[in-house]
Amino acid sequence: MVARGRNANGRPTEVIGQTPMFGEIEDRTTDNVWTPAGLFDQLGLVFDIDVASPVGGVPWIPARHHYTIHDDGLVQPWHGRVWMNPPFSRAAPWAKRFIEHGNGVAIVPSAKSAWFDDLWVRADGITFLPSRFTYMKQGQPHPIFMPSLLVAMGAENAEALHRIGKVR
Repeated sequence: MVARGRNANGRPTEVIGQTPMFGEIEDRTTDNVWTPAGLFDQLGLVFDIDVASPVGGVPWIPARHHYTIHDDGLVQPWHGRVWMNPPFSRAAPWAKRFIEHGNGVAIVPSAKSAWFDDLWVRADGITFLPSRFTYMKQGQPHPIFMPSLLVAMGAENAEALHRIGKVR
């Protein structure tokens, strides 16, 4: 199955198939990468909501609930500890909402932008991921070209970052 369309930014996308694990897979954008299971093992946290989950969820993300693109996690109520791997091409509104919520862990790209500056100043903890860090895409390791970091809001979440690396 191949279905063509446009994402929220007007960029062309294609749904290239379905899998039992991830549902529809929209390919050809950097937004469709998943955090590897090992990172969650290291964090040792359980999340109440994955606020930006791919359709069908990611089975290794320890979250009780998942909001997908169909739910529009930006407009849904957030409660408890959230996990956020936002669409990197549209990270600003997600970063703002994450700061307002104040409880969770997010993985974001390093960026020269106002939203990144706000996260840097407001976060309770930040740690850069190693340069060899890779995401997952369609079940395979998938490196991206920009550095990534974990941002924590809340003392317990910031403490968990120490299991990953040096924390600011």
